Amino acid sequence: MTVGQRIAQKRKESGLSQEALGDALGVSRQSIYKWESGAALPEIDKLIALAELFRVSVGWLLGVEDVPPAPEEPPEHRDELSQAQLKMVEEIVDRYLAAQPKPPKRKKWPMVLAAVVLLAVGANLFSRLDTLSDQYRNLQSSVSGINHNVTSQISGISNRVEKILKEQNHLAAEYDADLIGSDLHQNTVTFSAHAVPKTYTEGMTAAFVADSGTGPTEIPATLGPGRSFSGEITTELTDSISLSVVFIGADGTRETQVLYTFTGLFTESFPAVNINDFLIGTRMPEDSLELHTEYATVRIFDQVKALPGAPEVTVTEIQLGVFLNKTLLGWATPAQRPANFHGSYYDDAAFYTLPAMTVKGLTEGDTLYVAALVTDSCGRQWMACDIPYVVEADRTRDELYLTYPAVVDFDPDPATWNFE
Repeated sequence: MTVGQRIAQKRKESGLSQEALGDALGVSRQSIYKWESGAALPEIDKLIALAELFRVSVGWLLGVEDVPPAPEEPPEHRDELSQAQLKMVEEIVDRYLAAQPKPPKRKKWPMVLAAVVLLAVGANLFSRLDTLSDQYRNLQSSVSGINHNVTSQISGISNRVEKILKEQNHLAAEYDADLIGSDLHQNTVTFSAHAVPKTYTEGMTAAFVADSGTGPTEIPATLGPGRSFSGEITTELTDSISLSVVFIGADGTRETQVLYTFTGLFTESFPAVNINDFLIGTRMPEDSLELHTEYATVRIFDQVKALPGAPEVTVTEIQLGVFLNKTLLGWATPAQRPANFHGSYYDDAAFYTLPAMTVKGLTEGDTLYVAALVTDSCGRQWMACDIPYVVEADRTRDELYLTYPAVVDFDPDPATWNFE
């Protein structure tokens, strides 16, 4: 699972809404949404706060530990002996008394005194052990801090070396690229770019190339003052657009340098749609699961980033449904807000009732989605989804059940989904 999926899982297990979790951490509910959807990562202090709140380790949240460790209950009184420690002290006293010769009854007080002294020594011993344990933990923390600092320094040196090597291999002495326009109805974006070659030769020309993953687009550059090549290039809007300059010698030789890679522009051009479902799969024998839930909610947020020249984008239609391996099982029905859903968090939420059904023919590894087909004011459509569920098998009971996937396989392109 991703960091966002782990946060969402623990939040739901704790019975918290995104707004309630945001209030507990001192951040907005939009920040929680961005963490859970993978659009952003929590800062270090927020990661630590999340780990303390969910009683898991930071390593588990980051995915470097497979199983969240059981939280340790801190002792309520550090200066008192625990039951286990008292039992050990009593055993020491019993052994000490058993080893002594039987005294006359009138001299019983020395043994009592010895027991009291031994108890005091034992308490002092455990107090010193606690102190040593604290010192050991502090030492471990110091060593971890040193390791982190050394790693950071090595990483910084590596980055500087990499930057120097790249600069040495650059063909351009100076370059820049900016996003200057967009047409969401045509799903295109326009960039301006300029580049000055390190070595200019008479008769040299240049071109700019944009690659959106669907094939490169190339336009000739214009030579201006200071031997600077410039131009504007329009390409398809996707989440990964690479912009390059090609210097072409008088003999036709071409040398290419990547200027920038723009990421996330396509996703950020849509309003954010947040879906929360409470789908439950009742265990059933063989290859079936009974699915049922009370409600699912859909909330719409503003665009993460408005593209230059783009109009205000709004959601015009949402169709929520349950899908098996991206094939529709049934559409949800709009519902009124139930009386037991309190708080301002739900003021802007649309409620749906998901269809209850028994799904047959399941196999281990099948994926269930509560997803929505979203249409915006530019006529574009995409899929939005809560964390999906994976079907797993309980071999000992010959039953199927639902769990969260280790890796989310979600494609927002409606063309890859079956709505029939």
